[in-house]
Amino acid sequence: MAINRSQLKSHLEPGLNALFGTTYKQYPDEGRMVFDQENSNRAFEEEQMVTGFGNAVKKDEGDSVSFDTAQETWKARYEHLTYALGFEITEEAIEDNLYESLSSRYTKALARSMAHTKNIEGASIFNYGFTAGVRAIGDGKSLFATDHPTLTAGNQVNTF
Repeated sequence: MAINRSQLKSHLEPGLNALFGTTYKQYPDEGRMVFDQENSNRAFEEEQMVTGFGNAVKKDEGDSVSFDTAQETWKARYEHLTYALGFEITEEAIEDNLYESLSSRYTKALARSMAHTKNIEGASIFNYGFTAGVRAIGDGKSLFATDHPTLTAGNQVNTF
């Protein structure tokens, strides 16, 4: 539904001292402080984890070299999502407005809303870090789970 004059009554009368509420402090892109961000033109990206090797073993003179093997473990898949939000304003609301441009004001508010959404979604891996099955990482566990599986050593406990 379009924003109309009945929703902007104060904008239609002289004497309004100030408009506020849509231009609060802009917060930085907090995700860039925590995550590596890359561009993509695909519907999803995948990353494959491979095992490394165990510790090297001491070899005495004349003995043969010990060999180890490596293999694939879990795969992480990142599906790209689209977030959208818009607004409509009636022509009459724009024409009868006595103060700063409504479209400019609400465009700034929309940009703030999109940035806020991006920060909330970026923080969700931490916000749901203890919730099983929500925002799981590549091994299928939540970030702060205490039983992350390994290939050779079983589940690893990440508590003191």
